[in-house]
Order: sequence, then C-alpha cells, then structure tokens
Amino acid sequence: MIGRKILSVVAIMGLGIIVGLANNASIAFADEAERRAKDPRNKNYVVGEKKSGYVYMTSQTRDMQDDDFENSGFPWVDQGEEIWNKKMGTVGKACASCHDAASKSMKGVANTFPRYDAKTKKMIAIQAFLNRHIIDDMGGKKMKWESDGMMGLVMYVKLQSRGTPVKSIINDQNRATLAPFLAKGKKFFEQRRGLLDLSCKHCHEDYAGSLARSNVLSMGMPNGFPTYRLKWQKPGTIHRRFSGCNKNVRAKPYKRGSEEYTNLEFYLMQRAAGLKWETPAVRN
Repeated sequence: MIGRKILSVVAIMGLGIIVGLANNASIAFADEAERRAKDPRNKNYVVGEKKSGYVYMTSQTRDMQDDDFENSGFPWVDQGEEIWNKKMGTVGKACASCHDAASKSMKGVANTFPRYDAKTKKMIAIQAFLNRHIIDDMGGKKMKWESDGMMGLVMYVKLQSRGTPVKSIINDQNRATLAPFLAKGKKFFEQRRGLLDLSCKHCHEDYAGSLARSNVLSMGMPNGFPTYRLKWQKPGTIHRRFSGCNKNVRAKPYKRGSEEYTNLEFYLMQRAAGLKWETPAVRN
C-alpha cells in the first residue's frame, strides 16, 4: 500500500509538472502573440487586409530580417553579386556585361516574374528564365533550381526591388493572354488535395493567424522569396515551399519549375499586389 501511495503521489506530481509546463507555454505564446500584434513595424507590412509573412513571425525573426548584418540570407546575396559580375561560359560574358549595375537595371524586375513566355506559350519563373540566358546567351551550364548559386543570383536580383510595392503585371493589352494562367493558379490555390483534403486557401486565407503546430499560419504571400527559412537553415524558393505544403497535406508534390507551381506563383503575385518586396526575407 505504501508503495502504491508513493507511486500515486509521484504520478500526480508528474502530471502537475506537465500541466504547469503546458500552462507556462500557453502564457509564453500569448505574450509573444501580443508582442507581434503590437509591434509598430507591422504598419509597414500591411496593406488593407493583406499582411506579409513578416507580421506572423517571432520578434527575434523580424529582428534578424531587419538587420542586413544579422540577416542569414546575405551570404547568398554576396555570392549572387559575385556571379553577376563573373564571366561564365564559352561567350566570356557576365550578367553585368549586358546589364551593367544591377542596382539600376534590375530595380523593379522582381515584379515581372513569373511572366508569359512566347517561346513555350506558358508562364516562366525567374529561375528558368535566368538558366535560359546562362545557357543560350552566355554558353554556360544550367544551375539547379535550389543550388546556392541560383539562390544567390535570384536573391541579388530581387534585392534591387526591396522596399518597392509588388505590382500586378496584368493590363488591358495582356489580359486575354494572362487570364487563363491566373485562373489555373487560383484553381490550384483553392483545390482540395492529399489525404488531409486541404487546399492552400484553407490554411493561408481561411485560417491565417491560427497555429499549425508551433508555427502561425501566414497569408502565404510571395514577396520575400527566395526566403531564408530557419527550419531549412538556408534559402529556398517559393516552389520549395509549395512542395513542402503538398507533403504536409499528404499530396504528391510537383517538380520545382512545373507549370502547376509556376501558375500558382503567378496567382500569388497578383494576390500580393501592394505589399513591399522583402527579399531576402527571414521566416521561421
């Protein structure tokens, strides 16, 4: 009987410790959520009802993004600048040979991708576009979609648009051409998939701001990609994020650069119009 009483007391104490830890965790998260909501920096990352992923990040993650010396994406940006100025391939030209200083020639370019490609009659993402120029115009070798070199070059190019608003590229002249791709991207965003039978919309529109495990669901805006993600410990494209989301809902992911993901990226770009470019953003 004494032994049982001792075990009972230990069990009750253990349960009390677990409950106490859980309560402490809840209080800590509530405090953090309040800090995020009251952060005066939010006003720079909200346009109407649209909120950048920055608003949903922890205070420490925001601090990291705001300081270029602390921002973990900048070693890749530096690598991208080297590639921009380096002669590559059989032609003996660098990106700078034709485009001069990226700070001038690439400002605003982030807004133009994905763009319609008359050659394939499909939308083309910036990674595929850069590879085409590296191969066809410079005689260089194709870079892998998520390679450090490609991440660096894309981040360096998009950095030149940082702080400028995301703009829709749809106008009266191209509306008829682009409308089908926009519709396909929207359909993908809203379509249920996987064993969990969830769509992008469920998490990033219907339940934005809610907890998914230990992360707060964002609105799924693309204005910081390629993004340095703490979970990955390196930068990644938005197509990598699409692939991860598909896996999370137990759906088979598409290949990076696929027509499906490129159309989805195009739709999200139009959906994010007005928010400012943050590349290289830092996310949890």
